[in-house]
Amino acid sequence: MPVPRSPRPSDGARQRRDRRDRQDRRDRRDGRDRRDRRDETRTALLIAAERLWAERGIHGASLDDIAAAAGLTKGAVYSNFAGKTDLLLALMERFTSDPANTDVCEELRAAEEDTDPTGRSSARHTPDDRARQLALLLVEFWLYGMRDYAAGWRIAEWYAERRARLASQLDPADGIAPDERATLTMALDFGLAFQHLLDPARVPTNLYKTGKALMQGRPHP
Repeated sequence: MPVPRSPRPSDGARQRRDRRDRQDRRDRRDGRDRRDRRDETRTALLIAAERLWAERGIHGASLDDIAAAAGLTKGAVYSNFAGKTDLLLALMERFTSDPANTDVCEELRAAEEDTDPTGRSSARHTPDDRARQLALLLVEFWLYGMRDYAAGWRIAEWYAERRARLASQLDPADGIAPDERATLTMALDFGLAFQHLLDPARVPTNLYKTGKALMQGRPHP
């Protein structure tokens, strides 16, 4: 007995199916476009916040200022972040997850190629250079975190992660445990960086190398 063939779809059914397929493709493409635009907007706002907060301080640059610097409206800020603290936490997450943001003094010392022999800034050594911005932004995070629990908790976690990574490379020496050596090394890093930013001629960043050797002892081979 012959097997009955399935009825072929009518032209109308094929057209409806084709329309649904085209609409699905458009929806997927539009969804990707919206996500891309949202990511671009968030990135522009974070870059603007990083620069302005390093230059003026967190309390010296408003959300209006950040939106304008990013070429956006204040509404774009609130469509992506709940407010200033939320933007700060997102920037802190972006900043602390970047492995390039490591030793502040190392960054500053590399930037000294752009300074003259007196330690004063040359025309190329501007407040916007990466090393100074890194140090200034860390100061702002630290000050804000002292007053805001959520921000303070996140930056404290970042410090703890850095201490743990550094301690894993050190041996006990002179009765000082690796984790204590790591804590002292980070204190040296930030303390010297902040002094250098205020007085580069009398607090050169090459002191960091000497202090680091004294604090850390001999690293693991």
